[in-house]
Amino acid sequence: MRFLRNALLALAACAFAARPAMAQEILRDTESEALLQDMAAPIVKAAGFQPGAIDIVLLNDPSINAFVAGGQAIYIHSGLIETADNANEVQGVIAHEMGHITGGHVIRSSEGMADASRISILSLLLGAVAVAAGSAEAGMGAIMAGQRAALGKFLAFTRVQESSADAAGAKFLSDAGISGRGSIAFFDKLMGEEIRHGISQDDDEQFVRTHPMTGDRMSRLRDVYSKDPAWNTPVDPQLQSRFVLMKAKLEGYLATPEATLRDYPLSRDDEAALYARAYAYHKDARMDQAIAETDALLSREPDNPYFLELKGQVLLESGRPDEALESLRRANELTRNSPLIAAIFGHALIATEDPAHYDEARQVLRAAVARDRDNPFAWYQLGVVYAAQGDEPRARLASAEQQILSREYARALMSARAAESALPKDTPDWLRAQDIRMQAEAELERSRDRR
Repeated sequence: MRFLRNALLALAACAFAARPAMAQEILRDTESEALLQDMAAPIVKAAGFQPGAIDIVLLNDPSINAFVAGGQAIYIHSGLIETADNANEVQGVIAHEMGHITGGHVIRSSEGMADASRISILSLLLGAVAVAAGSAEAGMGAIMAGQRAALGKFLAFTRVQESSADAAGAKFLSDAGISGRGSIAFFDKLMGEEIRHGISQDDDEQFVRTHPMTGDRMSRLRDVYSKDPAWNTPVDPQLQSRFVLMKAKLEGYLATPEATLRDYPLSRDDEAALYARAYAYHKDARMDQAIAETDALLSREPDNPYFLELKGQVLLESGRPDEALESLRRANELTRNSPLIAAIFGHALIATEDPAHYDEARQVLRAAVARDRDNPFAWYQLGVVYAAQGDEPRARLASAEQQILSREYARALMSARAAESALPKDTPDWLRAQDIRMQAEAELERSRDRR
């Protein structure tokens, strides 16, 4: 039974690619997150949710994949963004994943596992009876047949869920007035990847797959999409322009500088090429060249907050925080204190080591964590500025916030206890220190119980 349960759990993970998000690096970037939200917004609305109700999380993973893992979040691998040619293809993927969310598929996967488990239990009982009757070979045959039947039952269950998500996604795209051409194009890419990796496209193999055959899915969806009024609707040009920049930025950040410079050679002077090369040069510690590319971008769009953010980041990380302040302050203003940009700006203010900047740094960082509490870097910087200004209790509280987010439970417990003992009793900060202390204690207790 343990073997079967482990096998079913593995298949469930394959069906939804539901690797825990914390096992992968989450890529946080204001520009990319804003674009993914804007791409998803009409689909999310068509699915009956309020704008912004669904988190779109970008993961650093080169595989071509997206998944939901419970809750209202869609996880997209960086490899999927790199493979997609346009924003419409990614919208097709988002629509499919919204189908999983609205269908409650992650929650309902336990139903499929329960049905499969019942088959396995029955086969074990029949096998035990056969063994007791003196036929060990027949008993083992019954057990193995039951396991195969159980796995087949679960695989059939996941294929039904995938087909349901396809149908729901097609409806959401139609209701949002978005063409399904991108969805078909992306399925075509997936089929190409399957063929390249030797995955059989034979119909006889469909019963051992978690998903329906890709070709069959394409055929069904093409028939639906081609009849939809939105079929010939072009890709939104503004979204596409932003998507091209996002792809360039992502490659510049993730790929080796050599690969980026090969894909975006000096012969190109479009914004995407300048953007990618700026990140590649920065990554390669060629700061003067990175600044030159960033300045070229800003000569075209002086008030682009993300170009300003990049210039400030390059200057800051090359040891020139005073020079970084102007760009980062302007980027922060243009994005209305976007938490991620505010955190970098706060860091630059502290890095000047000029006490005249500390009050501003504290204000900026407090605003950042008020809007995004799940930002360990911002909490760390806030702790630094509190300590620099002599506010040790709040410095320890900020450290506790950073440590609990980073799953450093023992350190979080120590910091929270120190903050709790020094802060005025029953104030919001004191209560928060108490909450973190209790959370850290509970996590440490769970860890001991698992040993």
